[in-house]
This record gives sequence, structure tokens and C-alpha cells, in this order.
Amino acid sequence: MKQKLKAMIVGLCGVLTACASPDVSQYQQAEPKLDLVQYFVGKTDAWGMFQKRGGEVVKRFHVEITGTHNNGKLVLDERFSYDDGTKDQRVWTLTRQADGTWRGTAADVKGEAIGKVAGNALSWQYTLLLPVDGRTYEMQFDDWMFLIDEQTMINRASMRKFGIELGQVTLFFKKRS
Repeated sequence: MKQKLKAMIVGLCGVLTACASPDVSQYQQAEPKLDLVQYFVGKTDAWGMFQKRGGEVVKRFHVEITGTHNNGKLVLDERFSYDDGTKDQRVWTLTRQADGTWRGTAADVKGEAIGKVAGNALSWQYTLLLPVDGRTYEMQFDDWMFLIDEQTMINRASMRKFGIELGQVTLFFKKRS
């Protein structure tokens, strides 16, 4: 009986910690410092992939991003080209809040994305409305970006539904000169 109880406690702890992510403030001293406006204004390219939770790569893509900054709003026009020949567009409108956090909206995001920058990192969470086979699914994203140098950033996002990770999106950003 004690063995079963221990196994249940260990299993429950595993489930609870699987949903936790690090606090972005732990990167406060990391350099170079990420300034979203400075990094994204202009042209940026990104290359990425989506992997199922087992690791299988099921989609690869290239993104051309045009960033503009007007009236305190950072607008990112993202043009996606997927390996299957399909194309898509997402336009983010990001606004820095008085407390230093960022809020973002896009047509395929439910509500607002909420994020915080610390040091070289951005952590933000949002619900993406993902169309699949004629249906739309609400997918929760735990999205992390890390600035490597003035032109290079790496992005890793966990995609969940009902708290269960379904896959990950990994991107490599390169700012155009």
C-alpha cells in the first residue's frame, strides 16, 4: 500500500512540475540585453520547425518579418512559407506597459499575449487559435526567446492543450543588416 501511495505522489509531483516553467527574472543579468523594438524594427528572417512531443519534425518553415514602431506600438508583420508550399501571415501588435511587461495581440490569438523581458530573454504566454482540418483549436503557448548577439535570436515554444504538451516550435532569427 505504501508503495502505491509513493508512486501516486511521485506521479502527481511530475505532472505538477511538468507545467512549471522558469521565471524570466533569472536571466536579468544575461547579456546582450534584449530590446524588442531595437531588435525587430526593420527586416528579420526566421527559420523554424514544429515537432510532436515524441520529437518527430512534422513541419518546417521560413518567416520574413517586417517590424515597425509607431506611437508606442511595435508591429510585426510575419509572412510564413511552409515546406508543404502553404503560406500564412500573422500581424502582431505589441505594446510595452508601464510596469515593463509587454502585451500583444494578433488576429489568431485569443485575448492578449502577456510577456516580460529580463536580460537577454523574453517569456510570454498566449492562446493561439490553430486551424486543423476545418476545426479551430485553442492551443496554449509558453514561448521563450533568447538573444544570442545583436543579429541572432533563438525561440522555443511549448504548445499545450488541457495542460498536456503536444509539441514544440523552435525558431532561429537572423536580423538583416
